[in-house]
Amino acid sequence: MSNPSILTPESFLNFNADANLQQGDYHIDIPELKAGEQYRFHFDTTACIGCHACEVACNEQNNNASDVKWRRVGEMSVGTFPEMTQLFNSMSCNHCIDPECLKGCPTESYIKIDNGIVIHDDDTCIGCQYCTWNCPYEVPVFNHDRGVVTKCHMCYDKLANNQTPACVQTCPGAAIEIEAFNVEQWQSKDMYEQGVAPCLPDVDITKPTTRYTLPEINGVVTPADSFMVKPNHAEWPLVFMTLLTQVSFGGFVALFASSMLNLIGFDLASANVFIVLAIFLPAAIGLPLSALHLGRPILALTAMKNYKTSWLSREAIALGVYTGLLSLLLVLYYFEVSPVLKFMLESLILPIGIYGIYAQSMIYRIKARPSWNKKETTKVFFSVGYIGLILIALCLSYMNQTASANVLITVLLFLSFYNITLLKTQNSFYRNLNDSHKNFYQLNKTKKLYEEFFPKQNKYRKQMLYIGGLILPMFALLFNAQGDNLAAVFLLGLALIISFSSEIIGRYLFYVTAVAQGLAGNFFVGNQR
Repeated sequence: MSNPSILTPESFLNFNADANLQQGDYHIDIPELKAGEQYRFHFDTTACIGCHACEVACNEQNNNASDVKWRRVGEMSVGTFPEMTQLFNSMSCNHCIDPECLKGCPTESYIKIDNGIVIHDDDTCIGCQYCTWNCPYEVPVFNHDRGVVTKCHMCYDKLANNQTPACVQTCPGAAIEIEAFNVEQWQSKDMYEQGVAPCLPDVDITKPTTRYTLPEINGVVTPADSFMVKPNHAEWPLVFMTLLTQVSFGGFVALFASSMLNLIGFDLASANVFIVLAIFLPAAIGLPLSALHLGRPILALTAMKNYKTSWLSREAIALGVYTGLLSLLLVLYYFEVSPVLKFMLESLILPIGIYGIYAQSMIYRIKARPSWNKKETTKVFFSVGYIGLILIALCLSYMNQTASANVLITVLLFLSFYNITLLKTQNSFYRNLNDSHKNFYQLNKTKKLYEEFFPKQNKYRKQMLYIGGLILPMFALLFNAQGDNLAAVFLLGLALIISFSSEIIGRYLFYVTAVAQGLAGNFFVGNQR
């Protein structure tokens, strides 16, 4: 006679069936949805042993590489050794009620289907990875081999046939389940009681649907990776694309102001085709560079699709139109048409350019990246235009239009000083950061990146900003005033190079110091950005 205390595959399956568990069986008695309901995950923290079997099962089910993880297990601890409790959180997509990935996707590749599950259409994805920034849980993951972003879809095709999702089926502790729930009841009350777990972002950002069963927690919960600080992706194509378009717009503002002042009676130097070309080229070079950031650059133009909710689509449309109209303006200056006609076109370009740079800044003002989500981001994106003023002042000095060049340099000095003030504000923010800030965990890591990983780069940026934005232009102004425009041209050319290098470092630091909200204690992050 067999010993009933010995666990066999048959006894395990019978136990699951008798206990009405979803684990260990290929089939699931999934409840039919009633009006106002959708599906969700339930995760029982008290039952998870941190074995990561759900990660492995998910990858095998979906044929994902080891660095593409749709489900990840985070590790946390409460107390101090030896009186310490360990907690785990197995998380995949939360299939949020208000998903940021869906709203931000420029190609509308995210779809929330009738049962509430958020799925991703890989065929239309361009691999821009904006959703990997937008999601506060870092759920979408970039697949380098395919050049697209992918994510958990709750095995919705299996659920439709009453089959068990891989993560649910394989969990030895029965910690993961599929449930139906009432959406209105959840987001009005239950979400704030059952949808929260230690070290996770504010539920109001996306209204996640995962329900948690938690143990009694007495003490501070510390993520297992709290000591880990590492730089983010540098995003070099975006470093140059954003800077070049902002420089172009700064130069265009100078051109527009000159045209307007001349029309109302001032006698300033009139722009010519070479000045317009100097404004056009940075934008014309910068915009295509953004395609190098994409996993599927051949589909870059489809990034304009979701203009209703995606700031990336709005930026692509606005800056694309801005650059196109600049090329038309170049033609008008080449054929020397009426100044009034040129000014009319410039008046059309100005608001489009303003909106384009604003939309560009709003791409980064997202709650999932606290170091980006500040008004200063927008201010910096506009103030970088001071380099465009250096460029135009250089052209005017070369053309021996020293009086007009000096007017522009004077404005440039004020804008450079404002840019320095913004940098001081940022440094002061991190210097005075304290643990009362709601995003202290992420921002403190950003602070450490600035102070421990990139102190030399930050110091260089500040010094070069003073030299390129203030000191050299000031001396150029003096040389222009005494008629030595060749010396002024040399100094402004040097100022252009130094200032641009300063802003390259600044934008590089902007990307690499960004610490995302996400799954706490996630050592095995994979390709999440």
